[in-house]
Amino acid sequence: MSDYGHELWFGSFITPAARPPQAPVELAQTSERAGLDLVSFQDHPYQSAFQDTWTLMSYVAARTERIRISGNVLSLPLRPPAVLARAAASLDRLTGGRVELGIGAGAFWDGIVAMGGRRLEPAQAVRAVEEAVDVIRGLWATDETGPLRVTGEFYTVNGAKRGPAPAHRIPIRIGAYKPRMLRLTGRIADGWLPSLGFLPEGPASLRAMNEQIDEAASAAGREPAAVSRLLNLSGRFTSGAGGLLQGTPGDWAEQIADLALQYGVSGFILASDEPADLNLFGHEVAPRARELVQSERVT
Repeated sequence: MSDYGHELWFGSFITPAARPPQAPVELAQTSERAGLDLVSFQDHPYQSAFQDTWTLMSYVAARTERIRISGNVLSLPLRPPAVLARAAASLDRLTGGRVELGIGAGAFWDGIVAMGGRRLEPAQAVRAVEEAVDVIRGLWATDETGPLRVTGEFYTVNGAKRGPAPAHRIPIRIGAYKPRMLRLTGRIADGWLPSLGFLPEGPASLRAMNEQIDEAASAAGREPAAVSRLLNLSGRFTSGAGGLLQGTPGDWAEQIADLALQYGVSGFILASDEPADLNLFGHEVAPRARELVQSERVT
């Protein structure tokens, strides 16, 4: 078992569709009304059928009151980290501390290059993420004296003034699947954010991947539990059990509780653009899964 003891929370993963432009905003509001804790959006700036994710997040922040907001995950090669740091801190201050940061090393490199980004090899992409996190956290660190200086292979900041500070400590989560990025996540990240559909062996993949994160965290002098484990989910609600995330809300709750207790996942994010699914996830799945996990933990 790899239960890290974290409190469970639940979110939505909404397509930032450009048409109609208000559709993802309405789904974010549905997520909030359903009691979900977070609303998130994928980030593919080279995809003309999508709205710009950061602009959408900002608009959604103004149209909601409680729910936290995140990219899932932001495309780092097209989001300069110094600018991203200021944007995240600003939106966090404006929302009273509702911003979270998910970042990725980059995918769909042809699209990234078409938008003016630089194509990176896998090892380069890992180093770029590490440098970016240094820049972001450095600009947020207003309690440190002097301007920020980071001299990296991919990102350089030469005397930038620090600030503004976010309203709260914004968690930085990394979308990671391969060993080098998993080890980086263990060393420096606040959280790990993969998608269940991309795990080669489904949930069984989580055990070995968790171990890589844990080992890297321990080697860096961190507690493995300092890295929260999130998971993007997709499935279908049905009237009877039909496999993983293919069943009633009660079936979903039992399977999610197992993912929490066996693999340490504490953040469950449903990829769906269907209001009915978001309502079932928030009103029925989430409270039942919390009850199941709490009951198991106290016995």
